[in-house]
Amino acid sequence: MVNIQFKIIDKEDFGIIYKTYARPHLEYCIQAWSPNFQKDKMMLEKVQRRATRMVKILKKLPYETKLKKLAICSLERRILREDLIETFKKLTGEEHINRSKFFELADVTSGLRGHSLQLFKRRCHTTIIQHFFSSRIVNEWNKLPQEVVDAPSINAFKNRLD
Repeated sequence: MVNIQFKIIDKEDFGIIYKTYARPHLEYCIQAWSPNFQKDKMMLEKVQRRATRMVKILKKLPYETKLKKLAICSLERRILREDLIETFKKLTGEEHINRSKFFELADVTSGLRGHSLQLFKRRCHTTIIQHFFSSRIVNEWNKLPQEVVDAPSINAFKNRLD
């Protein structure tokens, strides 16, 4: 492994380096294996915390402030965002799979509040099933406003979500 050291790194350089080399490894297939244990989430977030210390002018600031100044989100926020994007793709047919294998649309006549693509949440008898993609995303998806869900494209959905 090559050890590369930087004497001074600014915010722009950090953004390029981090988004090119570190983040893809942290987020690879995260929808499939999604870290559901707090210790796993903390370990991944620790990598990002450590990386933010590379920017000298931000070194003494709290972690949340560093994230804002570097224009990056916490890992947990990015996981949720990617889960919602994946759900949008499945529900709108962008993934070319049978959405009924993942989700069941809620009955709109049941009086549920919210948008027109509300998902039905199945009861889970084991904690393992609660962490499956199709179970863990239902509550967050159902909280979205109608204008986000009605996006005409994936990019529009991402923009409205942000």
